[in-house]
Amino acid sequence: MEFSTLFAFLGAAIILTLMPGPDNLFVLAQSIAQDKKAGFATSLGLCTGLLVHISAAVLGISAIIYQSTVIFSIVKFAGAAYLLYLAWQSFRAKGDPFTLEQQNAQAYVTLYRKGILMNILNPKVSLFFLALLPQFVNPTQGHVALQMLILGIVFLVQAFLLFSLFSIFAGKVRKIIIGKPAIAKRLNVVQGVLFTFIGIQIALSKQ
Repeated sequence: MEFSTLFAFLGAAIILTLMPGPDNLFVLAQSIAQDKKAGFATSLGLCTGLLVHISAAVLGISAIIYQSTVIFSIVKFAGAAYLLYLAWQSFRAKGDPFTLEQQNAQAYVTLYRKGILMNILNPKVSLFFLALLPQFVNPTQGHVALQMLILGIVFLVQAFLLFSLFSIFAGKVRKIIIGKPAIAKRLNVVQGVLFTFIGIQIALSKQ
C-alpha cells in the first residue's frame, strides 16, 4: 500500500472522527461527568468496539448485516435500548453528579464496557467501514483483506488519539462547571438528554 493512500485515508479519517457523532459525544459526556481518565477508559472501550467492526468489515460480516434487514434491526434497536437505559439511569440519579462519580472513580472497567457495548450495538459503524475502507484499497496490489485491516488500524489509532484529546478538553470544562453548582446539579439531566438523543439517532438509522 502506497504512503500517499495512507495519508489520504488518514486525512479523511480525522475529518470524519471530528464530526459530531455518538462516540465523541459519549466521550465528552463521561469526561465532564467524571474526569479525563474516565474519558480515556470510555475511549478505549469505543476503540475496542471499532476493532470488532473493522474485523467484521474485513471478514465480510458487515456485508451480511447490511443485506439482512432482520439482523440490522436487531442490533440497531438493541443499541438504542441500551442508550435509553443509560439515559434513564441519568435522569433518576440524585444528588451532585460530581460527588457521586468521585465515589466510583475506580470503576473505569465499567466505563470501558459501556464504550464497547455502545459502539458494537451501533450497526451504522459496520456499514461505515464497509463503505469507507474499499475506497482506499487497490485490488491490483493484492491482499485486499490485509489492506483493509491496515486502514482499519490507522483509523482506530487516530480515533483513540482524538478521543483522548476530547477527554482532556472535557476534563478542563469539568473544572469550570464544578465551580458553578447551578450548572453542576443539572448535569445528570443534560447527560440523560444526550443519551436519549444518541439512542433515538441510532433507532432511526437506516441501512
